[in-house]
Amino acid sequence: MSSSGVSGTGRGRGTVVAPGTVVAVLRITALAGGIGGSRFLRGLLRAAPDAEVTVIGNTADDITLHGLHVSPDLDTVMYTLGGGIEESQGWGRAGETFAVAEELGAYGAEAQWFTLGDRDLATHLVRTQMLAAGYPLSAVTEALCDRWQPGVRLIPMTDDRVETHVVVAAGDDDGAERAIHFQEWWVRLHAEVPARRIVLVGADQAKPAPGVLDAIATADVVLLPPSNPVVSIGPILAVPGIRDAVRATKAPKVGLSPIIGGSPVRGMADAALKAIGVPTTAAGVAELFADLLDGWLVDTVDAEATATVEAAGVRCVAVPLWMTGPDTTAAMARAALDLAEEVRAR
Repeated sequence: MSSSGVSGTGRGRGTVVAPGTVVAVLRITALAGGIGGSRFLRGLLRAAPDAEVTVIGNTADDITLHGLHVSPDLDTVMYTLGGGIEESQGWGRAGETFAVAEELGAYGAEAQWFTLGDRDLATHLVRTQMLAAGYPLSAVTEALCDRWQPGVRLIPMTDDRVETHVVVAAGDDDGAERAIHFQEWWVRLHAEVPARRIVLVGADQAKPAPGVLDAIATADVVLLPPSNPVVSIGPILAVPGIRDAVRATKAPKVGLSPIIGGSPVRGMADAALKAIGVPTTAAGVAELFADLLDGWLVDTVDAEATATVEAAGVRCVAVPLWMTGPDTTAAMARAALDLAEEVRAR
């Protein structure tokens, strides 16, 4: 597959580049979480600058704080691709200040463990106001992206409320349990308290947001970037209709392992995998998506996993998967597109 983003399938939207010449635009649909997904997408746009990219974002991380609707994964994609992300941490706004957070702390306001910066607050204020006015989250996200121009079409997985909750032990009684919001487990507790179960509240009643199913059905390539498989990709696929759409599309489906050498590339994905009984390995994550995937990329240190993955019917290739900079990330994206072309040609 050409890294220029030109596909020979003829399924993409035609773009006239010269009188009498029509080039098919490669349509890529990606299911993405936050930091890892966003950084990969930036490399994808570098690798395929002419492609038409649609990103279906995870919204099960969404949380209400101080009366505001916060969509961490959507915002991380939007800020990263729009040039407003704080690069040192991979989330939040660059050049951020925290005057409001300091004042909230002085008042003893709750959720001090989840700090919202002053610039970031503006995004949440606009989102909350628009939602209160009756606009669905998909329309709100589109409006916010008008400011950031991320270079992709960003769609939330659903307009309905879905929240990831984590069931943990409640005190010293081994039999007692309590459920907490994923953000509290992840941010406040750093996933150090063992999760007994991960529950996607509302997922079974949710509907895909407008444009989600069409973006999957009409794609030339569907990508699963190296995002947390349990709490980023998992919730997207849990919305009724989305997993079936990915399975049914004629486009090659290629994923990239977020696990390298038995450890998460970033974050505490191992804690989430343990909660669902999946080993923290590149092959273990591949098995989660084996019913969907045509291709899976693992890092070169996990080359021995290729045989295991291919035994499950998924073409597997080992390439460098550390996103150490724009060039290495773009190379990862090209490898994913090349694998998609190989699968298509088989």
